[in-house]
This record gives sequence, C-alpha cells and structure tokens, in this order.
Amino acid sequence: MPNPDGQAKNTIRERVWTLLERQQAAPAGVHGRIPAFYGAERAAQRLAALPIWQEAAVIKAVPDKAQLPVRAQALREGKLVYMAAPKLAADKPFYLLDPAKLTVPPQQAASSKVAARIAQTVGVDEMESVDLIICGSVAVNRYGVRLGKGAGYSDIEVALLQEAGLIRPETTIVTTVHPLQVLDESLPETRHDFSVDLIVTPDETITCGPPRRPTGILWDHLTADKIAAIPALATRAPEG
Repeated sequence: MPNPDGQAKNTIRERVWTLLERQQAAPAGVHGRIPAFYGAERAAQRLAALPIWQEAAVIKAVPDKAQLPVRAQALREGKLVYMAAPKLAADKPFYLLDPAKLTVPPQQAASSKVAARIAQTVGVDEMESVDLIICGSVAVNRYGVRLGKGAGYSDIEVALLQEAGLIRPETTIVTTVHPLQVLDESLPETRHDFSVDLIVTPDETITCGPPRRPTGILWDHLTADKIAAIPALATRAPEG
C-alpha cells in the first residue's frame, strides 16, 4: 500500500541533502545519513551555554557524526552519556559513557567507533532517568517537527525510554543542525514521531512547542521483521 507521508518525507530529505551539498554546508556523501554539517562544533558550544544543558547530568545522544561535538562536550563537562548501539541490535542496546571511567580522551570516547570498543553496554532497565535527549535530523521546522534519515531508530529509542519511565515531563529534546536544515514549511509527521523542544544551529537557538511525543511503543507501526531485529522490542512485544 502506498505511504503518502513516507513519500513526502523522502522528497524533503532528498531536497535537503542536495541543498547541503550544493551550498557546501556539509561534506559530500550526506545522502541517506544524518548529515555531518559544517559548524557542528559551534552549534555544540551554543547548546552548552544554555541553562537546560548546564542543569543536565544525564544525556541520551544519537551516535551520528553530526552530534559528536555535543557528546564530546558532555563528557568533558562530566555528564553521563548514553548512546545507542548500531540499529539497537544488541541485547543491551545502549553504550554507557561515564566520564569518571574513560580510558581515552572525551573527544575519542564520543566517537561511535571508539565507544563500541570501550563502553559498557546497558539495557533500558539499567539506565538512569534522562535529563536531555540529543537527536540528529535531516530536516526540522520551527514547530519542532523533525525528519530523521528514515530508518526510525531514534523514534524507537525515545519510545523505549518513554515506556520505561526514563523520560520525565521536564526532559528536553534537542536537535543540532545547519541553518539550511531548518525549513519554513509544514512537515509531515505520524503518531510515532516525536517533536523537538529546541533547535540549535551555529547561529540561532529556536524554541519549539508544544512537545509531542508518543507515550510508548506503537506496536502497530512496527513490522514483524523490525521487532525481531531489535531484542529490546522482541522481549517486550505483545503476543498475537
């Protein structure tokens, strides 16, 4: 069955990826990815100056290269960082980066490849309550509607944390992006999509709202293959 929302999202993603490359705002090869944009370090510095960052002790961050400066900043400041393992495919699908126990410098530890080698892996039931969630985006608008790369893993991560009671009403969801990724138009969203509360670019901080996020996992939005491929879902899936 055709999925008009999915097709519309893909059209927007392709437009943004092409624009970033054409304007030399990101390295070549961003298609199909959360784009690693030029200015990501300045966006991380801008985020680190905000009260919501300074008050946060526990952060859940995506493993994408675009958010590496944010993860490194968090570790330098002594914050606990959880980062998703690739495709959530492990029995314990999150890396725990404890700055007090790092064996390499924060900039190295924040790399997804290094984290995979040195970090302890934990399941959702072993995690602490999260103060701040850092997500990557392909496109976002000022109302907080966000498009990822289309695989759906960020949505599943947030849903897992939400269902486990690890996201509180005051937990803030932030995305760091290049200004070209902030679109002045409506973006399609579905029931399993979460919105972002803040958008941080190298030059601007945008407050969005009101927050929109699922209360937990929407099983009817997941295929049997996707559930089977993610142990944290397979062990929680309803029977029948």
